[in-house]
Amino acid sequence: MTTEPLITVDSDQPVPPYVQIRDQIADLVSTGSLTAGTRLPPVRQLAADLGLATGTVARAYQELEATGHLETRRGGGTRVAPHHGKRRADVLRQHAEDFATTMRRLGVTHDEALAAVSTAFTTALPRR
Repeated sequence: MTTEPLITVDSDQPVPPYVQIRDQIADLVSTGSLTAGTRLPPVRQLAADLGLATGTVARAYQELEATGHLETRRGGGTRVAPHHGKRRADVLRQHAEDFATTMRRLGVTHDEALAAVSTAFTTALPRR
């Protein structure tokens, strides 16, 4: 996981960093981008990579263990647990619905929202 997929944290978001990490890993597991048995970076390594405190990453990992996304074994590290996750299409649909709800609340038109997504896909770089 040190190269792809990439976990990012946006300090400008009102969402706490541990929630951003938790949600991104949960999505990667649910869509199959991270498969059962895949080893995640140690807490200290991911924290250093993201410029965060180890407690922040540890909290995200703990919450993912509690929901059954991850398993941690002494000496074996943290791995993706066997799961019954959502399909990729379900995760995509949920994120699209959340985005559409936010755009409607902000008064953004359909065309404006599609243009913003298109631009983001072609020009935006992942944030750390």
